[in-house]
Amino acid sequence: QVQLVESGGGLVQPGGSLRLSCAASGSILRIWSMGWYRQAPGRQREFVAGISSGSGGSTNYADSVKGRFTISGDNAKNTVYLQMNSLKSEDTAVYYCNAEGTTWEEAGTRRRYWGQGTQVTVSS
Repeated sequence: QVQLVESGGGLVQPGGSLRLSCAASGSILRIWSMGWYRQAPGRQREFVAGISSGSGGSTNYADSVKGRFTISGDNAKNTVYLQMNSLKSEDTAVYYCNAEGTTWEEAGTRRRYWGQGTQVTVSS
């Protein structure tokens, strides 16, 4: 199994910044990609940003966060970060870390794993 632990959420004023972190641990053979999703009250969970593993991992973003959010990763630590700048009230949500990984026990299988989520609230 792979466990994902997020940190860095909190309350911030509009225009402010936060940095989320997510560390993967467990019986990891390989992490193929990591990313962030979010879910606001009464809304479906939506993709925010993703990054593939390997040197120079490719990134992609939801249109709503392009130019404001930056995703980065540390392959050696199986950790992904989300730097969020120019935050808006509509960014308020629970942010979930997601990883696609392979474990030693299931070396031929890729599975998706989810963290417990961290609350981000943007309010004055």
